[in-house]
Amino acid sequence: MRKDFGKKTWMFPCPVLIVATYGEDGKADAMNAAWGGVYDTNQVMLCLSDDHVTTKNILRAKAFTVSFANAANVVQADYVGIVSANDVPDKFVRTGWHAVKAQHVDAPIIEELPIVLECVLDHVNDDGIIVGNVVNVSVDERVLDGKGIPDLDKAEIISYNSAAHDYRVVGAKVGNAFSDGKKLK
Repeated sequence: MRKDFGKKTWMFPCPVLIVATYGEDGKADAMNAAWGGVYDTNQVMLCLSDDHVTTKNILRAKAFTVSFANAANVVQADYVGIVSANDVPDKFVRTGWHAVKAQHVDAPIIEELPIVLECVLDHVNDDGIIVGNVVNVSVDERVLDGKGIPDLDKAEIISYNSAAHDYRVVGAKVGNAFSDGKKLK
């Protein structure tokens, strides 16, 4: 038995992406981007409306960072999604986050968020989708595993559950990509 819900934009898991830029004044800005993800190899896409301060900053500076929110920062991540910098110009300061300049792009890295993609603007599609080239991935060493790659259990990356309007920590490992399926060959 199944239950129909009609047209919904439910995508599971939906990463909680924090997009950070610098304003013309050099101050850090951040927003929670509900609609974003992989666009192509080494590219990300963001669906941001034109009226966001972050969108204007990306178009002006041609650079931005995309961080993955984690459990320790759920309040701040939600805050930058429900408050506009158009209304609260110091919203980044209110989060208590600390920004440092990214090594490879002219955009801030939020120190409290463990995994960040440093991006330069590639183009904006006719439908307004912002496409960025990932030029570097910066990871806090505290969330690396013994092999030196990001450990999602340590990072406690969160996802947004659009059906229930809550945030969830990315779950436990259940298989091995590009390997387990070979059992059916």
